[in-house]
Amino acid sequence: MRADLERRHEFAYERVGFMLAAATQTASGLMLMVQDYHPVADDDYEQSHTVGAQIGSDAMRKAIQAAYRPSRTLLHVHTHHGRGTPHFSGVDLRSADKFVPSFFNPIPKMPHGLIVLSDDSAAGKLWLGANGEQTVISQFIRVGAPYWRAWASR
Repeated sequence: MRADLERRHEFAYERVGFMLAAATQTASGLMLMVQDYHPVADDDYEQSHTVGAQIGSDAMRKAIQAAYRPSRTLLHVHTHHGRGTPHFSGVDLRSADKFVPSFFNPIPKMPHGLIVLSDDSAAGKLWLGANGEQTVISQFIRVGAPYWRAWASR
């Protein structure tokens, strides 16, 4: 995923992609288990002079189709680089408020959201339903070598 997000694009200044995750309720809260990464195709970026990367409706449709069956959580992901817990930009939050709720039309029973990565941490925001209820993702764990854990700042 990180390798894909680092690739250069002809005109976009950054890359975006989608993580597909299973979701389960545990005693300590909601847990998402990322199962796959869906990159945005080069042709699905649109030229923009106002944002680092703009993707079109084909990119959204392809991501939704990938998460549709079996129903999975759809997480829009990109990177801001740097060190420490990253923060969403105003553009990130305004655009997510528009596109994330649309994920509930075809996939209504799963939470959906937005993740931003730094070089050593992550931050996430999750919509719990079409009603607009939201929460932050409080912890990220990467299982494997090397094992990695990050807590989101509140």
